[in-house]
Amino acid sequence: MAEHGAMEIGTATGNDYSEHEKTYRFFIGLTKWGTIAVVTIIALMAIFLL
Repeated sequence: MAEHGAMEIGTATGNDYSEHEKTYRFFIGLTKWGTIAVVTIIALMAIFLL
């Protein structure tokens, strides 16, 4: 089996936590507004195509 060293995620140099937070907030916002857009399109299709 391979030997595994200690995890260094939290202690690694170069971690930019504020940039990670900004990226995560952007992803969550994009997911929210994308879902709202899809639901709106489906609702409009149900109204106008049926």
